[in-house]
Amino acid sequence: MPIPLFNSIASWLLKKRYHQIELFLKYPEEVQEEVLNQLIHFAKDTEVGKAYNFNDITSYNTFAERVPIVSYEEVEPMIERARRGEQNIFWPTTIKWFAKSSGTTNAKSKFIPVSTESLEDCHFKSSKDLLCLYLNNNENSQLFTGKSLRLGGSKELYEDRGTFFGDLSAILIDNMPFWAEMSSTPSSKVSLMSEWESKMEAIIEESIQENVTSLVGVPSWMLVLINNVIEKTGKNHLFEVWENLEVYFHGGVSFNPYKDQYKNLLPGKSFNYYEIYNASEGFFAIQDRNNADDLLLMLDYGIFYEFIPMDVYKTAMQITIPLWEVKVGKNYAVVITTNAGLWRYKIGDTIKFTSINPYRIKVTGRTKHHINVFGEELIIENAEEALKNVCKKTAAEIKDYTAAPIFMEAKEKGSHEWIIEFRKTPADVDYFTELLDNALKSLNSDYEAKRYNNMTLKMPKVHVARQNLFYDWLKSKNKLGGQHKIPRLSNERAYIEELLQMNK
Repeated sequence: MPIPLFNSIASWLLKKRYHQIELFLKYPEEVQEEVLNQLIHFAKDTEVGKAYNFNDITSYNTFAERVPIVSYEEVEPMIERARRGEQNIFWPTTIKWFAKSSGTTNAKSKFIPVSTESLEDCHFKSSKDLLCLYLNNNENSQLFTGKSLRLGGSKELYEDRGTFFGDLSAILIDNMPFWAEMSSTPSSKVSLMSEWESKMEAIIEESIQENVTSLVGVPSWMLVLINNVIEKTGKNHLFEVWENLEVYFHGGVSFNPYKDQYKNLLPGKSFNYYEIYNASEGFFAIQDRNNADDLLLMLDYGIFYEFIPMDVYKTAMQITIPLWEVKVGKNYAVVITTNAGLWRYKIGDTIKFTSINPYRIKVTGRTKHHINVFGEELIIENAEEALKNVCKKTAAEIKDYTAAPIFMEAKEKGSHEWIIEFRKTPADVDYFTELLDNALKSLNSDYEAKRYNNMTLKMPKVHVARQNLFYDWLKSKNKLGGQHKIPRLSNERAYIEELLQMNK
C-alpha cells in the first residue's frame, strides 16, 4: 500500500474512535458505573467474587462497603498462586502474563496480572486513542508517512511454571498487532534485547536509516538516546537526522526538568509534546490538547476509579470517594478496580484534578515518594516546579536528582539534602541553593512554615553529582533502561547515602 494512502486510511480509522470518547466526556458518571457493573458481573464466579458475594452487589455504595481497599502486599499471595498457574482466583479468564513492575527501585519486584481484556481494552485501545486525539488536534499530520521510534524496557519475557513475566513493554511487543509492528522502529528483535548498552547501539544503527516521525518513551532515557544519535551522526540537532519528526509522546517521569533540553535538541520549527499516564496496572490518561499541561482521564478502559484525599490518607479519618465526588485542586491517592482482577487496589500514585468537566488531571507524585519528616509535606510537583524555575534563573540544566531528609540530632535542626547531576552546572551553587529554598517556600506553605526563622528546617544542602553518577548507580543495580529511576524524593536516606558514597 502506498505510504500516503496508508496515512490517510489509518488517520480516518483512528478518528472514528473520537465519537466514543465524546460519549464518556458527556456521561462520565454513567460510563464509570457501567464499567464497575460489568467488572463485578464478569468476575462474580471467581474466588474473590464469591468471597464478597458479587452476585448481589447492585450499587457503588455496596461495592465500597463490602470490598476492602488493598495494597500490593495484601494481594501478593493470590498473585503468586496465579503465577503458579491457578486460575479463576480474581479474574475469570486465563491470566498467563505478569508485568514485572519497574516503577520503583525496590529490590522486591511486583508482578502485576495482565489479562487478555486489559491488553485489548486498555493498553492497545489507549495506544490507538493517543493517536486518535493527536490526529484530531493536528489535521495536517503526516505521522503515518514514517515510523515511530519506541524506547521501551530492556527485558525479555521469562517463563515461570507455565506463566510469563517481564517488563510491560515486552508483553505488549509480544502481543502487538501487525499494524503497530509495521509502523514502529526498532524491530521487535532489537526492542527485546536485554543488555541496555548494546541495545542502545542497535537502536541507533537501525533507526537513523528510517524516516522517523514520532518518538515514544520515558524522557530521561529518550534524552540519552537522542544525545547518542546526534553524537553518532555528527548533526547539530534532531531535525537534521529526521526532518519529518513532528511529535514526542512521553510518560513515566515528569517532563518539567527536561523540557528546555528537548527544545534545544528540537529547535526552530513547530513540534508537539504529548504526555501519557500509564503503568503496569493500566493506562489511565492522555493529553488531549496541543500544548496542554494536563491529561484527560480515560473512563472506558475497563478501569473503575476511586480516590483517597491525601490530607486524610492513612489516618483514622481516611475516606474513599468515586470520580463524581472529586474536587478541583485537591491532592488524591488513586485506587483502581481493573479488567485484570485488581479490586480496589492502591497504585501508589497521587493526582489532582484540573477540571471536572471533562475530568482532566495532573500527576503530582507518589504516596511514598515525598518528604514529610518534619510536617513539610514536600511532594514531587513542588520539587519539579521549583527546580524548573531555578534552572531558568541560573541557566542550569538538570539530568537527574534525588532528595532526602537530614534528621534532627540532639539540638541540631533538620534539613533537606539534595544530590543533583547537572547537564549545565550553575555558576554559583550556593546561589542556586538559596533560590531553590525560596522557590519551595513560595510553592509549599508547610515547607515555608517549617523554614520560618530556621524553626524546624535549616537551609537545604545541595551536592553536585559527578557526570553519569545516576546512570552508574542504576547500572550497579541492573536497572538500566525502561522506566527504572531513583525516587526523586524519599523519607529515608538509603538512596542518597549510596549515591553520596559513589560520588566521592
